Amino acid sequence: MAISTELLKGTLSTIILRLLENSERMYGYELTQYVKESTKGKILLKEGSLYPALHKLEADGLIVSEAVYIGKRMRKYYSLTPKGKVSTKKSVNELLDFLNIIEQLITTNPEYGTT
Repeated sequence: MAISTELLKGTLSTIILRLLENSERMYGYELTQYVKESTKGKILLKEGSLYPALHKLEADGLIVSEAVYIGKRMRKYYSLTPKGKVSTKKSVNELLDFLNIIEQLITTNPEYGTT
C-alpha cells in the first residue's frame, strides 16, 4: 500500500534535499525511481508534486539545475548549493524530531501515560 500524498507533502523537500546530499546530482525521473525502489513502492513521487518542489527549492537557492543534452533529449540535473547543504542538515534534524514527537503522541495512551 502506497503512502498517502497528504503525508508526503510536508516531507517532500527534505526527501529531495537528502537524496541530493547523498548523490552528486540527480534528474527528476531518477529521483522518482530511487524513491520508488528504496521504499518498495510505498512512496511514489508524482511529477505533479516533484517538479513544483524542485522549482521551489531552486527559487529558494537550495539547489541548482543544469541542462545536459543526451542526443536530442535534454535532461535537467539537480544538485545542492552550499546553502542547500546547510539547509539539508537542518531539515533532516527537524523532520526526525517531528517524527519522534508524532510517534510519542500516537503510541502513548493518554489515560494511563503508557502503551
